[in-house]
Amino acid sequence: MTQLTSQDTAPDLEEILDKDELQSIKKKTVSGAVSYVGRTAILQAIGLVSSLFLSAFLSPEDFGIYGFVVQIIGLLVFFSDIGLAAALVQKKSKPTLKEYRTAFTVQQILSWLIVAVVGIIISTGIVHQKTGQVGVWVLLSLAFSFPLATLKTIPSIKLERKLEFSKLVLPQIFEQVAFYSILVFLAWKGAGALAYAYAIMARSVIGVIVMSLIQPWKIGLTLNKKALKILIGYGAKFQLADFLARIKDQLFFLALGMFLPLKEFGYIQWAKTWSQYPYNLTVQNILAVTFPTFSRLQNNKEALRKAIEKSIFFITLAIFPILVGMSVFIKPLTVVVPSYAKWQPAIFSFILFTISIGWAALSSPLVNTLNAIGEINKTLKLMILWTVLTWIITPISISFFGFNGVSVAAFAISFTSFLPIIYVKKHVNINVITNIWPQFLASLVMGVVGWSGLSLWSQSLNWMLAGMMGVSLLYVLIVLMLGWKKIWAELSSLKAKVI
Repeated sequence: MTQLTSQDTAPDLEEILDKDELQSIKKKTVSGAVSYVGRTAILQAIGLVSSLFLSAFLSPEDFGIYGFVVQIIGLLVFFSDIGLAAALVQKKSKPTLKEYRTAFTVQQILSWLIVAVVGIIISTGIVHQKTGQVGVWVLLSLAFSFPLATLKTIPSIKLERKLEFSKLVLPQIFEQVAFYSILVFLAWKGAGALAYAYAIMARSVIGVIVMSLIQPWKIGLTLNKKALKILIGYGAKFQLADFLARIKDQLFFLALGMFLPLKEFGYIQWAKTWSQYPYNLTVQNILAVTFPTFSRLQNNKEALRKAIEKSIFFITLAIFPILVGMSVFIKPLTVVVPSYAKWQPAIFSFILFTISIGWAALSSPLVNTLNAIGEINKTLKLMILWTVLTWIITPISISFFGFNGVSVAAFAISFTSFLPIIYVKKHVNINVITNIWPQFLASLVMGVVGWSGLSLWSQSLNWMLAGMMGVSLLYVLIVLMLGWKKIWAELSSLKAKVI
């Protein structure tokens, strides 16, 4: 029998939440969040700069090929985990070595089954017919990245449970640098969408190596029925919600990829990808920290309330002006940079996707809260609603607006994001309005001023950059005028917990 290490047998942090332990969780969370967001900001900066080059080097068809293949993989991702990772993170007591190894074993089995399924899909000729041989190679590279990714899962879970979020980012930094360096270089050399295949494999290998060095663990294959039953009890519901999300997004976009011309699908893929950068930079980083933290605080309603409100405040403080700024300056960018002119047909979709992200930024921490406190049934109801609406409204919208109908539908559906607020308030008495109104109003004024100067920003790159700096400064001034006391209080709170 394998001997458990001291790490595996140590008492769990959340077993008894006295005052000192609660303070410890808060301090680790805040310091971890600051470090995590800071480091992931580097990741997003790398991705953003790289995407600027890729938008110049790659064609709409190249984006369409990659986007189509990604939707196939996005559907199959569901079957790679069945919610076991989330169950291990959310679990109140410390997971045992048997539970870790059981989860790892199941993930290995599932990942190689995905490789086999991809082989079957390729054999049908559907991918080749739509994307050519290039799409086939990209799909294969994504498929073989699954077994490699499972090697990082358990180390990542261990780091999350210890709230060592800063360490989680290190493998991602190395992955991103390798991925985008190879991708941009090969795209520059004219490799087109094939550049993605090489970059994906390099990213996967480097990520495994770095994670193994940061958080080693005793890899072993075990299938313990008792452990599997415990994990699936939570994980199945969690994964069902994820499955619905993939039906709503990946499956639907895959259907669009089959229906729309590759060029039009490329426009949609480009607009959606670019609009999600602010979300990835702010919301995803904070959610990665808050899920394990909210799980730890689920029995302390007051501490949980403060944590939720703080996450909403900082998310909207950061993302609202970025979304507004992107919506305003996307058109001038395509005018003053000649290599971006090819994306002008996608501007309308980009703006609507961007506005929709604003609603998602508000609702995501609340959906995250429902998952963390074990209210998976409510998450399922939301995902069912959003899935049904997507499949009904989008085809109707496309019939009226063409490929831009995808973004029109997403914009309309995004207004249902107020529903998570209602669900969360039944468990935790949060105050959303107080935590968002200054940044919302400041962003609104910023947007009005920015739109009024569009003709000026479009004259040259210098004017565009001056406009971006001007409206950014305007946002900062208005926010400080409206809510400087709260900002100071929240920042002081963060400082106190970090120190």
